[in-house]
Amino acid sequence: MKELSNVACSVEPSATLSVDSLAKKLKAEGEDIVGFGAGEPDFETPDNIKEAGIRAIREGKTRYTPAAGMKELREACAYRLKQDFGLDYDYKQIVIGSGAKHVLYTALTALINPGDEVIIPAPYWVSYYEMVRMVCGHPVIIRTKEAQQFKITPEQLENAITEKTKLFMLNNPSNPTGMLYSRDELKALADICVKHDIYIMSDEIYYCLVYDNKKFTSIASLGPEIKKRTIVVNGVSKAYAMTGWRIGFAAANPEIAGVMGNLLSHSASAPSTISQVAATEALTGPQDTVEAMRKVFEERRNYIVERMNKIDGVSCISPDGAFYIMMNIKKLFGRNICGHLINNADDFAYAFLAKGKVAVVPCTAFGTSSFVRWTYATSMENIKKGLDRLEEFLKGEQK
Repeated sequence: MKELSNVACSVEPSATLSVDSLAKKLKAEGEDIVGFGAGEPDFETPDNIKEAGIRAIREGKTRYTPAAGMKELREACAYRLKQDFGLDYDYKQIVIGSGAKHVLYTALTALINPGDEVIIPAPYWVSYYEMVRMVCGHPVIIRTKEAQQFKITPEQLENAITEKTKLFMLNNPSNPTGMLYSRDELKALADICVKHDIYIMSDEIYYCLVYDNKKFTSIASLGPEIKKRTIVVNGVSKAYAMTGWRIGFAAANPEIAGVMGNLLSHSASAPSTISQVAATEALTGPQDTVEAMRKVFEERRNYIVERMNKIDGVSCISPDGAFYIMMNIKKLFGRNICGHLINNADDFAYAFLAKGKVAVVPCTAFGTSSFVRWTYATSMENIKKGLDRLEEFLKGEQK
C-alpha cells in the first residue's frame, strides 16, 4: 500500500490526553486512580445554559448555520469582548469553531505558509507545537525559566525574530504555567510585534480565571496597530464549564476572519446549532456562576500551593490564573523511588501513576522536562488525596 502523509505521521499524540486515557483505562480495570490530567472544570454547566440548549432542540433549531457560525452567537462574542475588554468587533469579524483548539488550528491554516516561523514561549500548551508543524510552519521555541515566572521577555522575543517570522503565539493566562502577563509586559511585547509587522495569536481561554485581585488585559486592547495584527482566541469551555459543548471563537481583522470562514466552509463547517444557542446564552446571560467558580478555583490553588511547598523534594510557584500547578521535580532526579529511577518528568509521571495511583502530566511535551503539571479543576477531596499519595510515594525512595 502507498505511504501515508509524512506530516500526519510525524504528529505526536497529545501528552495530556494520553495520560488521561491511561488513567481512565486503569480506573476501568478497578484501580483507585486520582486524576490530575486533563484541564476540565469539574462543575456542571450552569442551568440557564443547559435550558437554552434544551429549548433549541424543542424549538427545532437543528439545521445548519453559516460556516462561520450563527449571527446571534457571533454578536454575543462581540458583545462579550466589548463588555470585558472594551474591544469593538463587527460580528463578521468573529468566527465560531468546534472549541478553541479547532479555532487555533483554523487560524494557523489561514496565516502560515510552508517555512514560516512561529515563536512559541515554553512551557507551552502541548498542541501549539504540533499544530504549527501540521500547517508546515516552523516552531521557534523560546525557553523561559521559573525564576522569570515562565514569561517571555521583550529581549527574548526581539532576539528570536527573523525575516521568516510570521506569528507570535501568546497564551495568557498560560496553560500549563498559570502565569499572567501584566498590561506593561504585554505592551512591551506588542510594540515589538508592531515594529517587525508580525501577527499575534492571543489564546485567552482562561481570562476569567485570574486570582489575587489581578487584572487581565487583552493584548488586542492596547491600540489599533496591535489589534489589527492580533487574532484573539477564546471560548466557553473553561469559564462556563462547557467543555463537551465544543464552542470556541476567534476575533480578527476582516481579511483573516474571511479566510477562516472560507476554510471552515470546506472543512468542518459550523459546530452543533444546539451548542451555539447554548453558548449565546452563556455569553449574554448572568455571569455570576463564572465568579462563583473562580472563587472555588482560587481556594483550591491556595491549598495546593501551600501544601505542595511543604513536601520535601518538590516545589511550585503560585500561578496567577487558569487552574494548573507546575510542580518542580529537579531535586528528585537520580533518585530511585518505589523501584523507578527518576531522570525526567516522564519517569516521574509514569512511576507516580503506577505506584502512587495518581495521574499528572509530564511537562516534557510542554517544552520542559523538570516539571509535571497538576490541575486543580477537581474536588478538594481529590486534591487532598493526591497530595497524601504524593507524600507516601516520595517516602518510597530506595537508597
